[in-house]
Amino acid sequence: METTVGLRERKKAETRQAVHEAALRLVVEHGLDAVTVEAIADAANISRRTFSNYFSGKEDALLYGEEQRFLALVEQVRAQPAEFTAWQALRASIEDLHQELGEPQREWSLRARLAKRHPSLLARQLANHAGLERDLADAVADRPTTVPPRVLAAAFLVGLRVATNLWSEEREERTLREVMSETLDQLAQPFA
Repeated sequence: METTVGLRERKKAETRQAVHEAALRLVVEHGLDAVTVEAIADAANISRRTFSNYFSGKEDALLYGEEQRFLALVEQVRAQPAEFTAWQALRASIEDLHQELGEPQREWSLRARLAKRHPSLLARQLANHAGLERDLADAVADRPTTVPPRVLAAAFLVGLRVATNLWSEEREERTLREVMSETLDQLAQPFA
């Protein structure tokens, strides 16, 4: 039975990823407003109903990759050594995530640019970030910090958002890792 559940979950993850990639490809080619859920479903070789089983809309499908990185980030924070301060755990988690997953692909830059131009995508992205802020605050709540965990998590996420925007505006001249490291170093003084 465990093999069946594992296979089923793997197939679901593969379908989600295929839908995400189809959504991103179509939006880059045609623009967010011109792409329908039906077109995304067709491109991913699934039915409209199957699409709805995985995502509530095209914005969710576009942001799926980002959400997966968010989940991985929270897990990385929780896995940091107990003696790390809250800020050290957050910073180390970004480094560990880069080691594990590598440099984000071009799609991160594309999503950042798309979100700036499309209010519906930006709204969904901001909702995701609010959830991530709560999850990160919970993950560092028991660690030493000079500011409340929610404030620290929010500052950390602002640093990541600013770094992502700078990286996108630079048209990826430097790696996202380099830009994030520089930005978080600038923020670190009051939190380290």
